[in-house]
Amino acid sequence: MTVAQTPRSPVPRLVSTELERVVRRWHQLPLDHALSYAGRVRALVQSLADGVAEATGAGASVVPDCGPETLMDQLTVMVYDTSAAAVTSARAASLLPTLAESLASLRRELH
Repeated sequence: MTVAQTPRSPVPRLVSTELERVVRRWHQLPLDHALSYAGRVRALVQSLADGVAEATGAGASVVPDCGPETLMDQLTVMVYDTSAAAVTSARAASLLPTLAESLASLRRELH
C-alpha cells in the first residue's frame, strides 16, 4: 500500500510562522477588538488578492466581507495564493519579500 505524499507548501517558513502568530493573536482578541481591527486585516487580504491578480494576469476581484470570524481563513488563503503564485511568476515573487513583515506588522497592531 502506498501513501500519497502531500506536496510541500509553497509558503516560506518565515511567512508561515508570522501567519500562525497573527492567527493565534486574532483568536485571543475580544470581539470588540477584533471588530476594530477587521478593516486593517481586510485591507491586507485585498492587497494580497490584488497583487496576485496583477502578477498572474487574472482579473481583479473584491474579496467578500464575510465578517471577522472568517478573516483569518481569508488571510490564510491569500498568503497561500501569493506564495503559490510566486513559484510560477517573477512578478508575484516580488510580493514575497515584504509579506512576512506585513504579517508581523499586523500582529504587532493586534493588542
